[in-house]
Amino acid sequence: MMSSSTRPTTLGALKSAGYQPRSVKDEVRANLLRKLRCKETLFPGIVGYEDTVVPRIVNALLARQNFILLGLRGQAKSRILRQLVDLLDEEMPILAGSEVNDDPLRPISKYSRMLIEEEGDAAPIAWVSRDARFVEKLATPDVTIADIIGDVDPIRAARGGHVLADELTIHYGMLPRANRGIFAVNELPDLAGKIQVGLFNVMQEGDVQIKGYPVRLALDVLMVFTANPEDYTARGKIITPLKDRIGAEVMTHYPEDVETGTEITRQEAWLEREGRPIEVPDFIAETIERVAFLAREDKRVDQRSGVSQRMPITVLESAVSNAERRALLCDEPAVVPRVGDLYAALPSITGKLELEYEGELVGADKIARELIAEAASETWEARGGEMATARLEEVVEYFDHGGVLQISDTSGANAALEGFRTVPGLVDAVREVGLEKDDSPGTTAAACELVLEALVAERRLSRSDAGSYGRAPRRPPGGGMSKPTFEV
Repeated sequence: MMSSSTRPTTLGALKSAGYQPRSVKDEVRANLLRKLRCKETLFPGIVGYEDTVVPRIVNALLARQNFILLGLRGQAKSRILRQLVDLLDEEMPILAGSEVNDDPLRPISKYSRMLIEEEGDAAPIAWVSRDARFVEKLATPDVTIADIIGDVDPIRAARGGHVLADELTIHYGMLPRANRGIFAVNELPDLAGKIQVGLFNVMQEGDVQIKGYPVRLALDVLMVFTANPEDYTARGKIITPLKDRIGAEVMTHYPEDVETGTEITRQEAWLEREGRPIEVPDFIAETIERVAFLAREDKRVDQRSGVSQRMPITVLESAVSNAERRALLCDEPAVVPRVGDLYAALPSITGKLELEYEGELVGADKIARELIAEAASETWEARGGEMATARLEEVVEYFDHGGVLQISDTSGANAALEGFRTVPGLVDAVREVGLEKDDSPGTTAAACELVLEALVAERRLSRSDAGSYGRAPRRPPGGGMSKPTFEV
């Protein structure tokens, strides 16, 4: 990158500096090869795509192809497209005043050609940053040809004394203004058919028609798209000629394992807050992630819509917020979320579940509660819960004989632990599995709730909406005397 004091400011100076034009796809290819040689991270912050999505994108770019990312919501498609900006040069010269980023040595607009005829080598040069060379449009049914390609501007025609057929009367749309850059369209199938035809014409022939006037624009654009796979392949959603001209179709996906999903969620969730330190136990973060994984397999959830990765991110943020509120009320030194806080985060789950008919009959709230309990059970098993089988029998026996435990989500860690210790075997089970951390009351309390939720999922205990744990809805074996309720 040239410094501002040494950058050529005229066409003649640019020629003297040895400037040579190259297409944007060649530019992206060259910068991509450099990054590969230097082993640089191509898409920082994108986790889980290293061996699947990224290699296919790299291949498409090395082949100088336009491409489309196909995937359900919340799979980082838009973020990937925006990071393509890093593959552009830091700055690019254009003829000053050009609306379409005209290359000084290969101008395509009438304005720039006239400027060179009048000024010659004295024609002024401007420099455009890489960020200004990325144009993004969300496709909606109301998008018009004027938005994408352009339209005749009667006011410009009147002020300049031009006839309407003159190219100088055109107000260029987003695509021409993305010349020598990247043009991204999100949700491509939502574009009307005539708009897709316009894109096809630009990609194939480099010409457009504005108000019936043919305009030849040899645009130099890397075109990239996103779409939902179902919309993309449905009849009538996308015109076949445009689909045929897209060089590569790259499928994105949700995290393939819980560990990768947890890493993404921790990375994206807002946890750097002022005030008390936030300590999220690993098993709580894992439980939150398993809620999303279970939802993606639940037949009551519409899998065609998908369960966005934003769901566990917002659940973690909401759970931490509830724990933060509790820490303030109880004046605790640290913010430690536990399973009960996931129930406080139900709005972050139900609002992101698209249900099938069967799911609508059950209700999003009930499904979300079942997912939380089942996720806790899977986490407990994955953490070695079978090692504490004998202790769990003690816990179940306590409740089978009438014991009840009421834990409010505003109960502090020490108060909650006092209640958990009244249940024989509960704290011992946590210790045997090794979920305690430096005798932290917050972590121990969170681990005890995990055990109870796992037993709820196995239908060995019941849990009320108010957070009361009791025996499962069945006759306790052997009867026994009723035990008092312990409320915290």
